[in-house]
Amino acid sequence: MYSNILVPIALDNEENRISDVIEVAKSLASEDAKITLLHVVELMPSYAITYIPDDIMTATRKGIDKEMARLAQETGASSVVIEGHAGRSILDYAADKASDLIVIASHRPGMQSLLLGSTATHVVRHAKCAVHVLR
Repeated sequence: MYSNILVPIALDNEENRISDVIEVAKSLASEDAKITLLHVVELMPSYAITYIPDDIMTATRKGIDKEMARLAQETGASSVVIEGHAGRSILDYAADKASDLIVIASHRPGMQSLLLGSTATHVVRHAKCAVHVLR
């Protein structure tokens, strides 16, 4: 059983089975385990951000924070929202917080993910702890 579990959550992914991922994390958790739900807000290129009004960016961030807090409250987990590259940020956060398991959902691979890779693939290849991938 694991005592410090990180669960990356992609709120914008239609295929993401958030409740399934959380249930798997709970089933792999020890009795006194800490489960952290993590959402990474991808940084936008500077040339693109100049075309997006500030109020939209602020409202979007507030919506993400609110949804993550709701998920955490419903599941008894804690939630964190950070900014950065999804794969690297998940790995950095897991290392900084000494996570012993990452539970992550993966979409069905298509041509794009075969050429570019996916967040789950990056996490699996580079994590220093156990990784459980839901398909």
